[in-house]
Amino acid sequence: MTTPAGTPTAQRAGRLGPPAWFALVFLLPALVFLGAYMVYPILFSVYRSLWDASGTEFVGLANYVEMFTDPSTFVALRNNVIWVVVAPTVVTVAGLVFAVLTERMRWATAFKIVVFMPMAISFLASGVIFRLVYEQDPDRGVANAVLTTVHDTFVPSAAFPTARPREGVGLTEEPNGAVALSEQVSPGDGPLLLPMVGVADDELPAGATTAELPQSTAQGISGVVWLDFTRGGTGRNGVIDTTESGMPGMRVQAVRDDEVVASVRTDDNGTFTFAGLQEGSYTVQLAAANFTEPYQGVTWLGPTLVTPAIIGAYLWVWAGFAMVLVAAGLSSIPREALEAARVDGATEWQVFRRVTVPLLSPVLLVVFVTLMIYVLKIFDLVFIIAPGSVQADANVLALEMWRVSFGGGNDQGMGSALAVFLLVLVVPAMIFQVRRFRREN
Repeated sequence: MTTPAGTPTAQRAGRLGPPAWFALVFLLPALVFLGAYMVYPILFSVYRSLWDASGTEFVGLANYVEMFTDPSTFVALRNNVIWVVVAPTVVTVAGLVFAVLTERMRWATAFKIVVFMPMAISFLASGVIFRLVYEQDPDRGVANAVLTTVHDTFVPSAAFPTARPREGVGLTEEPNGAVALSEQVSPGDGPLLLPMVGVADDELPAGATTAELPQSTAQGISGVVWLDFTRGGTGRNGVIDTTESGMPGMRVQAVRDDEVVASVRTDDNGTFTFAGLQEGSYTVQLAAANFTEPYQGVTWLGPTLVTPAIIGAYLWVWAGFAMVLVAAGLSSIPREALEAARVDGATEWQVFRRVTVPLLSPVLLVVFVTLMIYVLKIFDLVFIIAPGSVQADANVLALEMWRVSFGGGNDQGMGSALAVFLLVLVVPAMIFQVRRFRREN
């Protein structure tokens, strides 16, 4: 009996190539790997989160209840919200700006390489780099070195912040930080001696010369401020020795009735003169500004700024990624639309805001959601950059999960509960991204 041509049986019998089920043979290794690498850990984490720290007693949802009543979890969740809101937005905007600028730059390729280069560096290495960048000491931390340089350009630092008066020579430290003569003086008195200590020779300005005793004047008050120290201990306290240097640039003030009536700076040899003072008694003092501590910059890794500082490091790493994707989207925008807007009289800002950005919105959304997924799992930068004293303030869910499980807590039941919670937060963004890709395809 023959089978009529065109029937399903005939079609199956006449089909060339192996049967469809044979493809499973080639997919099996990948499926096994996927199951062992992803499915099993997820299922085991859900299972382990229902047991106690040692894994010997079933506790049900107790770990989840404790997780949501633990203050450290709320701090981590708050910081994760800050990360999700701020970091993807800042990185996406920076990538958009860089991508638009590179279209008009002469050295666009070189600029893109420089911006994208941090992507080749691991998060661990990036964290080490920015831990040094945010060092408090301006001699080591780049961020504070820049801030102190700019600050000192407009507001000069104190001349001798470590200086203090020589004891037993009639100088007293005032509550406001100034150093004053114990006794008041009048025009014609002097010359006044104001010996100081606490300054190393190499801290003196390059123009400092040997201290000299100034000539007294009948119409004014003169004196000298010098470093009252002689190497070898052969000098005399309160007396100008031949090898002792003046302290130039010290601000000296004449005070009368609690009001500064005159102010001068010392010369290279430490001398100063108040001329044209009216008759009366004055208190001569070294201004408090001479001894204020130099500006040391910002405490980047303190409790207040540690999270924004780490987000800055994240921006440095991921700005190149956003720039490349946005630049690819820019290259696909029809130039006719941009030129038509310009012909209609639109400014460059209007073209960017009403034409470029709307046409780029699908790409910007992909970049934003991708960054949001990565931000939810942020761990490396926080762990490396935040010092131990402020890690509680910079804590995020992934770091809290590691800390509870392996960083001293040794409670893998609670750590698994945190891992499941983090997975629940990440899954919606992943589903949204996958559906979007399917719609585009």
